[in-house]
Amino acid sequence: MSNYLAIATVTASLQKVLQAAVQNDVEGSRATTAPPSSMASGLPETGVNIFLYQVVSNPSLANVDSTPFRSKGAPLNRQAALDLYYMMSCYGNDTELQPQRILGSVVRTMNDRRILTPELIRETCNDPTFPYLVDSDLEDYVQQINIVPINLSLEDLSKTWSVFYQTPYVLSIAYKVMVVIIEGDEGFTRALPVRDRNSGNLTPFPAQPKVEQVYAQTGKLNPILADSTLSIKGRNLRGSVTEVRIGDVRVTPTEVKDHEILLPLNSMPIGSLYAGVQSLQVIHRTLTSPDAGSRLTSGVESNVAPFVLCPTITKVTVTEVEEHDELRSAVITVVVDLAIGKKQRVVLALNEWSISNPVSYMFDREPLVADTHSVSIPIAQVKPGEYLVRIRIDGAESKIDADTDPNSPTFEWYNSPKITIP
Repeated sequence: MSNYLAIATVTASLQKVLQAAVQNDVEGSRATTAPPSSMASGLPETGVNIFLYQVVSNPSLANVDSTPFRSKGAPLNRQAALDLYYMMSCYGNDTELQPQRILGSVVRTMNDRRILTPELIRETCNDPTFPYLVDSDLEDYVQQINIVPINLSLEDLSKTWSVFYQTPYVLSIAYKVMVVIIEGDEGFTRALPVRDRNSGNLTPFPAQPKVEQVYAQTGKLNPILADSTLSIKGRNLRGSVTEVRIGDVRVTPTEVKDHEILLPLNSMPIGSLYAGVQSLQVIHRTLTSPDAGSRLTSGVESNVAPFVLCPTITKVTVTEVEEHDELRSAVITVVVDLAIGKKQRVVLALNEWSISNPVSYMFDREPLVADTHSVSIPIAQVKPGEYLVRIRIDGAESKIDADTDPNSPTFEWYNSPKITIP
């Protein structure tokens, strides 16, 4: 963070950099920071004028001081994240093309100085030309300060000069400096933590099920596959009739406890599971009295909990191999155990099975026209060799197996699924 001198320090740093550049390129040039309206009278005849004409809140960091971003145990002061817009106006003898020569010097210098470094800021603050910046702490600023050129149309330029400056146009270029964060003096207060989340049974459904975690029964870090058993952890999970809804399909789990439900995914109807992110809910249904027809009511639903269902490659083939000098193009067809939706994104990943400078590739698949278990992906500019194959469907990645034979020379190496590109 930085104090109230941050904006002035940025302007002075730009002036220092451009002063060194333009005076070396065009003799007698100066870098100034006066309003453009004073160009006709108060500025030297040759040089570049740096004018801060607009300051706006940075949209990405506008809420940087909001509650979720505060460090635990260390209250932060309020902050303002700003983008600074500068107009660099070049003036001089047009007969000798001085404005254009100075503009070229400015563009070259700004292109080389895309970042205001802490060293440059420190030199500016220690420069006796800027004694009023001695208390600036911008050099300790941890956020990188970038300088970005702005493409202003002729209409934007004419509006800027006629509305803001009300003076004849001078050859100019605009730049944006981002992001400058100014910290306030008053710190946040921190309330005491919530000790108990119990609502006192005043909610509409006191026994509403609550899903807190969903993972494979084999372990929290293991991927969830089509043949996995889900372990659903939470509170109030057991009801008179308990169902689990995944997507649009409801199933009855094999084991239901108050704090855990076990659900084998192979109990789901064939074709109902897609690779990628799945939504899960626990539903409590009740049986009406025999006089009412002994039917199940819709019941109470839990919160929606997501989990990622990873595909497993069951078959992979290489066809249509073509040689292009030392590289190859081909079509790789991958068959997986889960359905792939026509709107899902499919990415193929290849890793060379080698210990000598292995290469890797990734290829996107064009959108599918229908749901399928098999997808063909063209590849190009690939080195011939053996490759481990993975497929990512909406970010859910297939697993690769390792060699488990302790007597094998490739023990604990990844070894399948694997293809050979001749």
